[in-house]
Amino acid sequence: MKEIKAFIRPKKLIEVAKNLKKEKFCCFTVFEGEGMGDYTDPNTRFPSLKFPFLHNKVIKIELVCNKEDVDSIVKIIKEHAQTGEKGDGLICISNVEQRIRIRD
Repeated sequence: MKEIKAFIRPKKLIEVAKNLKKEKFCCFTVFEGEGMGDYTDPNTRFPSLKFPFLHNKVIKIELVCNKEDVDSIVKIIKEHAQTGEKGDGLICISNVEQRIRIRD
């Protein structure tokens, strides 16, 4: 099993989520945050109110999937999160040793 973490622009979340669900990858978690890196958004006039030194809004999507689904999921995220501009985001993939459902 694999864990995929994708850091994308907030304006791309709906498109990415809609297309993941369309392809039956329905179960994922979304976090809103702020990031700092080499890229700064030239359209942002003011820094964050919560973190004055950070001013790039970011959405993090996390999901755990079967190894054979990784390429399909990455393709969907790249296709629908991309704007072609610097700062489009990152996708990280890591191994998951075990998944345990709390309900069971």
